[in-house]
Amino acid sequence: MSADLRDALRAEWTKARTLASTGWLLLAAVVLTVAVSTAVAAAVTCAAGNCTEDPARISLTGVDLGQAVVAVLAVLMISSEYSTGMIRITLAAMPRRTTVLAAKAAILTALVLAAGTIAVLGCVLAGQIMLRGHGIDPAHGYPSLSLGATSVLRAAAGSVLYLALIALLSLGTATAVRDSATAIGVVLGLLYLFPIVGAVMGGSHLGRLVQQIGPMTAGLAIQATTGLGHLPISPWAGLGVLAAWSAAALLAGGLLLRRRDV
Repeated sequence: MSADLRDALRAEWTKARTLASTGWLLLAAVVLTVAVSTAVAAAVTCAAGNCTEDPARISLTGVDLGQAVVAVLAVLMISSEYSTGMIRITLAAMPRRTTVLAAKAAILTALVLAAGTIAVLGCVLAGQIMLRGHGIDPAHGYPSLSLGATSVLRAAAGSVLYLALIALLSLGTATAVRDSATAIGVVLGLLYLFPIVGAVMGGSHLGRLVQQIGPMTAGLAIQATTGLGHLPISPWAGLGVLAAWSAAALLAGGLLLRRRDV
């Protein structure tokens, strides 16, 4: 690791841990994710055992909403510096701008991976408790909701990676547009617009394509443990689509950061 990157990482870590909003937003992401998953798991009932519900996806539903908090956290990692003018000091202290962005991305990823792991484990635990009494368990023909099962472990680990990729997508977008409100609007639009459009188009070829290329619809395929043949895209390929969106956003943000005066 170069000395510049080490210094940049130290600086970004200091900013992240001293900014009050960082801790509160991470806490909010965990609480909201687990709370929504618990509520959904408590509401789903299938006593006859002949429903098509996927226990893992039910338990991880909270990720759909928790990602919005993660997006806000990621946007504020850099847009807050633009709003306060601190970005000038940051870039004066570290002229290699791509190093600054890389350090922000690394610190952000570490924070979201830690919070995401706690949130996902909480969701799985809540699902195990709630679904067992609602007819969605192995006794009624459903797969076991245990991290010992390869498919469930993939869904859980993939959900943590999903949140980290959403954070990087948001960071790249915020770096490109610089304004907090605009960046949040763009990211949330990208996440939630594709599912709406896909639902409106139904099962048409174009509707399936929209679901395959949407960052949220494609990325969340990683949570599926049943009916994989009916998915618009396979789990790991879907996460790959989201990774491509994140890489493109970071590349665009990095290029614009290098070309601008500030």
